[in-house]
Amino acid sequence: MTIDEALLQKLASWRPDSASDCLTVEHTSSGWQVSLSVERVETLGCRLRDLALSRLQPLAEPAPLAEQAERIAGRVTGLLEPLRLVEVDAEHGVAQLRSTAPAQRGDELAYYEVLRHADGTTCVSRYQTPPAGKRRPVGFTPTHEALAKLVSDLAVS
Repeated sequence: MTIDEALLQKLASWRPDSASDCLTVEHTSSGWQVSLSVERVETLGCRLRDLALSRLQPLAEPAPLAEQAERIAGRVTGLLEPLRLVEVDAEHGVAQLRSTAPAQRGDELAYYEVLRHADGTTCVSRYQTPPAGKRRPVGFTPTHEALAKLVSDLAVS
């Protein structure tokens, strides 16, 4: 079983409640852990606030961060907009990817942001930005299948 299959299996029966709106799935054979912060989960999809993927054990020799980020940009196809590498901050060990072209919703723009850290930790969020103002996080709604594919696409070394 892969990390995406384990996530699909968990999503089939898990529903957030008043005690917890976070789901964490550890997959020891792949070495990855995925954590979701959700607004709601239904039979076919879920409304996410954010997604985080992290390694259970660090790799002895991970690929260079820029290479990891480029592979992610090329592999992730299940989001509303494709991703592009914006910046690699070698000093802080983080790469920033964003939607190639933000979606327009009225006067506002919406886009994904993916932060990939040198240790493999990856965070996915969606933001909305008004014409004159600060961006704010917004939820995004993938199907369970699209979410599982996204996790698989992000789990690159």
